[in-house]
Amino acid sequence: MAKITYIEWNGTAHEVEVANGLTVMEGARDNGIPGIEADCGGACACSTCHVYVDPTWVEKLPPKEAMEADMLDFAYEPDATRSRLTCQLKVSDALDGLIVRMPERQI
Repeated sequence: MAKITYIEWNGTAHEVEVANGLTVMEGARDNGIPGIEADCGGACACSTCHVYVDPTWVEKLPPKEAMEADMLDFAYEPDATRSRLTCQLKVSDALDGLIVRMPERQI
């Protein structure tokens, strides 16, 4: 179980516990957190679960796979360093304390 903080574009923070084995996207969906649409359901076929990872977490996450990097090209204002698709981030104890910020909108 990991505590993850999701911060909406307007600054509203939601700290929730997400079970190991789920994705960061599923944690947002299951807890009704606005700002992550997840139109493809986690298949890495869109960019509607895009977030900006807090700078302190960028190096702690596994590297982006090629498919994720390709999908991020379609995200709203992607950041080469901090942008990630939450459907590609598996929750484990190692993600306890993760902070992600939603973009102004998802496309």
